[in-house]
Amino acid sequence: MHPSFGHPSTGKKTVKSSLATAPDRRTGSLGLVLVLGLAAMVVSMMQTLVVPILGIIQNDLGATTAQVSWVTTATLLSAAVFTPLLGRLGDQHGTKPTLLGVLVVMVAGSVLAATTSSMLWLIVARVMQGAATAIFPLALSVLRQELAPARLPGAMALVSGTLGFGSGLALVSAGLLSQGANPDYHQVFWLAAALATAALIAVALVVPAPRTRTGGRTDWLGAAGLALLLVLLLLPISQGHTWGWTSARTLGLFAAAVVMTVIWVLVERRVRDPLVDMKMFVHRPVLFTNLAGLLVGFAMFAQFIGVSYLVQTPAEIAGYGFGASVLRASVLYLLPSALVSLVAAQLGGVLVRRIGARLTLAAGAAFGVIGFAWLTLAHDTTASVILAGMVVGVAISFGYAAMPALIVTSVPHHQTGIANGINSISRSTGSAIGSAVVTSLLASKTLDNLPAGVPALPAESQYTLSFALAGMAFLLVIGVAMVGLAVRRRSPSSATGTLAASSDDGATPSASSDAETMPDRTAVTA
Repeated sequence: MHPSFGHPSTGKKTVKSSLATAPDRRTGSLGLVLVLGLAAMVVSMMQTLVVPILGIIQNDLGATTAQVSWVTTATLLSAAVFTPLLGRLGDQHGTKPTLLGVLVVMVAGSVLAATTSSMLWLIVARVMQGAATAIFPLALSVLRQELAPARLPGAMALVSGTLGFGSGLALVSAGLLSQGANPDYHQVFWLAAALATAALIAVALVVPAPRTRTGGRTDWLGAAGLALLLVLLLLPISQGHTWGWTSARTLGLFAAAVVMTVIWVLVERRVRDPLVDMKMFVHRPVLFTNLAGLLVGFAMFAQFIGVSYLVQTPAEIAGYGFGASVLRASVLYLLPSALVSLVAAQLGGVLVRRIGARLTLAAGAAFGVIGFAWLTLAHDTTASVILAGMVVGVAISFGYAAMPALIVTSVPHHQTGIANGINSISRSTGSAIGSAVVTSLLASKTLDNLPAGVPALPAESQYTLSFALAGMAFLLVIGVAMVGLAVRRRSPSSATGTLAASSDDGATPSASSDAETMPDRTAVTA
């Protein structure tokens, strides 16, 4: 369990109120979990849906490569800016109203993207779609409120598993819809609009109204500071390979991000109702879980980009690769990993209940090391690439199952949304770093003596290096799980003398000792 991070303005009266209003768990239903899984799947689809159609968008709109890159960058930045804020608003004002509001924005953004032929408005639409990333931490907050503790790990694992599946499904769907002599990227966004509308209706009908709201003032200054910080950090990460990693613009933005971090922390430590409780942010289980999220996000995108580019490379020219089309690369080489992720999510939930989230995270990372070692040493056959990718899919699924459990058992109930929002951002940041690193590596060393008219192709050694780095990332996750998270704490006794054990392994809590029934530290002095 967690030590309570009493809100900076929380006193004895607030603590008593919090205990009095702690929600009684409902039994929960499979329908609720499936609806939230659908919403999470739609979120993950927004991230990869445009990857197969970037070339089509560039040709149709007459855009440059730098301009079309903003179709993906805009979503990343929007997710980073809005996810923690909307997670906090969900904690304060109720998860269902916030979920519905975010889904409405996503539907509107998808319709705008499906109807516009302007690069500017398409980027605006992608910003609106990026805000939907907040749906995932909001969905986890709903699960924590509505499900009995014994069912929570499995439910969170299923919802988390839809993230990997949705990414693969988006690639396949976009590839299918963009086939033919005259491909139209608008159809892809109409699909997004239809799925987002289905998720909106399902959430409105199935998700129960919130029974608790923490209330409080919204820290708009802290939200603006965090948004600026994330933009200053993620913009050079996502655009550095285009601008140049040593360019004044890239280095200047990184330096500004460091300065903004200091300013933001100082502001958050002084405001009465901070967006992010710094004690929660640096609490060991939360801090190391976020580090694990960054590393898993890095490895996931290293596999996605590395495998996608590798299998599309024509073997007769480069001496390696499989000459696959975009659709074949998605269906044959990437979709199996996504399907395995969805199935393995259930096993991940079982493992969280049986051995705890910390060991589940370590086990998943071990699969990741094996999978990327396989890709590093043997990526010359179709079977090797597919099977190694499936092993990596298990690793990602176990990681996604374990991290929400670690977060939920490490923070008070009223911080579930913001804490999971920050963890989502850590994964998104890792994905951005993975994308930037792999893209830069592939561009840094190309083949010589290519036929005239053939675009530059990376040397095979660059793929080997990319896969090796991803394997090292999972090796670090093992260290994080076994060392960084291997701390057991005991929360202070309550006023009645009850001592509640605190375990950072993320094992399933019992109903009598769940997060929101734990006494605040201020209650000790009551």
